[in-house]
Amino acid sequence: MKKLVLTLVVFMGVVACKTNPFTGKSTLNFYPNSQIFPTAFAQYDQFLNENKVVENTSEAKMIEKVGQRIASAAERWLSANGQPGYLKDYKWEYNLVQDETVNAWCMPGGKIVFYTGIMPICQGETGVAVVMGHEVAHALADHGAQRMSAGTLQQLGAVAGNVAIKDPQKRNMFNQAYGVGSSVGLMLPFSRSHETEADLIGLQMMAIAGYNPDEAADLWRRMKAKSGGQAPPEFLSTHPSNDTRIANLENWAPMAKQEAGKFGVTSFE
Repeated sequence: MKKLVLTLVVFMGVVACKTNPFTGKSTLNFYPNSQIFPTAFAQYDQFLNENKVVENTSEAKMIEKVGQRIASAAERWLSANGQPGYLKDYKWEYNLVQDETVNAWCMPGGKIVFYTGIMPICQGETGVAVVMGHEVAHALADHGAQRMSAGTLQQLGAVAGNVAIKDPQKRNMFNQAYGVGSSVGLMLPFSRSHETEADLIGLQMMAIAGYNPDEAADLWRRMKAKSGGQAPPEFLSTHPSNDTRIANLENWAPMAKQEAGKFGVTSFE
């Protein structure tokens, strides 16, 4: 049993790689779109049925407009970089939901929700584009499937340890140490890397869509002010710190403009 589990862990880690076209890196992903997208779409529909969707307001229409522009920019980028069919299974949808939480999120396959609580932070269409670019990027980079894949490997590692360790006391010590170690040393850095990657990809997509990437750092300054500067240490968080994000976005903005220039976009709103 021990050898079987360990062999399975190694096998899945070796064969389940997919290249991210936006970074050129191999990523851990053994959940194909055909498996994960239908489940995500069903969960999204259930969420909308159980929450108050804001419809036909200026903000709701703006969410959809910005989402369509950034998804179109992603399509242009992928076609120009040899991936014209990459988005064939995506079903983009953008909804504004009545909730004072300062947040937005994206399901695999392009199902996006903005909460009304984040709209004052966005302060208009360009701010929405900053957030939208980030959320679209999560879908483009298959981050949901990657998180599921990493979680599966984390569980298999725990199973392998429990099978290998026969002494109950040592097994209990292992489970405690493994739980903390795999979270702080693996899962949290993995999540932070996804957030950083989504910031970078999203910045490029919003610029190609014609939105000013210089505004991204300003949005995160507003996020920081809203939080009052209260946040856990970065190494214990699923996200990079606000200061890290602000610095990254400032450094990347010129590069995003340069990328947009390849598509004839030289002025920004």
